[in-house]
Amino acid sequence: MTSSSKQRLDRTDIGILNQLQQNARITNSELARAVNLSPTPCFNRVRALEKTGIFKQHVTLLNPEVLGLRINVFIQVSLEKQVEDALTRFERAIGERPEVMECYLMTGDADYLLRVVVPDVMALERFILDRLTKIPGVSNIRSSFALKQVRYKTALPLPASGLTLPDLDDSPSDWT
Repeated sequence: MTSSSKQRLDRTDIGILNQLQQNARITNSELARAVNLSPTPCFNRVRALEKTGIFKQHVTLLNPEVLGLRINVFIQVSLEKQVEDALTRFERAIGERPEVMECYLMTGDADYLLRVVVPDVMALERFILDRLTKIPGVSNIRSSFALKQVRYKTALPLPASGLTLPDLDDSPSDWT
């Protein structure tokens, strides 16, 4: 990585990140070999990348089918009013539900889009009737079953030629 006011990731950094996105358990020796570095410089680059905040977390991805979680449902939820208290209440309630894998505040017809994983239709029914409809302010719920997962990935697309990291001070939340 080069040093300047904005940090630049070079091709080697991108290679390291791509390798780690594919296998977070790769050894430093294997990683170094994959990106054509010796182990010590590779280790130092990984530590420097960690300091930038690029790594959100290290996880193990489990196979939902093997665990009996065969139903993948996308649920659109509309609230009566999009006011701060209602949004906070909804987000807090959804944050407590383990079957909710993803939740997004949306533009368009629905206020939220959820991805829910459950073992069967009865579990989905219980989630909707016993949990989702009980959240104050929920006015409309629409569900769509995923018939087949055509693509699923966790690796972010990175430009092979390198990347300049934005300053944290330049984040959109600071532009107000």
